[in-house]
Amino acid sequence: MILNNLAKSIEDFRSSKKKIVILSIFFLLAQFTFSQTEKTTYKTITDSFEKNYNASNYKAIFSSFSNNFKTAVPLRKLTVFLTNLKSKAGNIHKREFITYKKESVAVYKTSFDRAVLSLHISVDTNLTINGFAITPFKNNTAPHMKRNQSNLILPFKEEWTVLWGGDTKELNFHVIDETQKNAFDLVILNEKGDSYKTNGQTNSDYYAFGKELIAPCDGEVVLVVDGVKDNNIGDMDDSFPSGNTVIIKTAKNEYLFFAHFKQNSIQVKQGDTIKQGQLLGLCGNSGYSTEPHLHFHIQNIEKSNRAIGIKSFFTSILVNDALKNEHSPIKGEKIRNN
Repeated sequence: MILNNLAKSIEDFRSSKKKIVILSIFFLLAQFTFSQTEKTTYKTITDSFEKNYNASNYKAIFSSFSNNFKTAVPLRKLTVFLTNLKSKAGNIHKREFITYKKESVAVYKTSFDRAVLSLHISVDTNLTINGFAITPFKNNTAPHMKRNQSNLILPFKEEWTVLWGGDTKELNFHVIDETQKNAFDLVILNEKGDSYKTNGQTNSDYYAFGKELIAPCDGEVVLVVDGVKDNNIGDMDDSFPSGNTVIIKTAKNEYLFFAHFKQNSIQVKQGDTIKQGQLLGLCGNSGYSTEPHLHFHIQNIEKSNRAIGIKSFFTSILVNDALKNEHSPIKGEKIRNN
């Protein structure tokens, strides 16, 4: 589903009682800072800052400062600073919201023509800028792996279908996000291609809801989030977009990320050492999710707002009833463990 049509599709669902085919889109919110999203006020002010900076209209930037900040940073000093910045880094061509610090300071990964820097902007209650800074961007320094090195089984016991998976937007809408570019959304479908038994109006009507999810390999549990309520069908919870979550660190320093578990179903806790095939919890519909399903991906560090996605290959699985070794599933494939 095209993301611009999301709101309309939700309304269509409520009026026509038809299911929504798009599932998890929690990756869109705040680059996985989970509880933080970019506020409209900050976006408007920072968009204006970027526009005026690129146009060398430093007076306009200065006019957006609070009175106290104007005193601290006079127009002359601001002009010298931004002129020097532009001579070294060039114009801004991309900006990504990362997080808030101390609630009032928004941090952006900002790509200039010749550098990637962090832009920090603070806005006061009068909607004026009362502080900003440009600092080096602390990039993810962990080794980037193109694929997993650990031997993986699929994280479930029955046959599931890949709703989203692959390397292109047509196969996998996650590819636009660096952390989740190799993610999967997985459901269970019947012979008619439906993910539900009757009318799809309740979580329990979905084949995936309550199914056991297992560890694909040995590892250590480094994060558990439980207690997030399961959504009503068609609703989404953006307060914690991944919902009930488990992250497992492998011996190869891969971080296996599972999202949308059923409320209070997770059977492991942070610090546990687990074995391949061990029960993690039950599939649910928590977080920014419209129907029960599993979201799974691998990243190279634990902190998702700075992670890079790793392509997942499973050692020996059945794909549409044919045995495949070292396979990374794609959209439409029916998969189960060998």
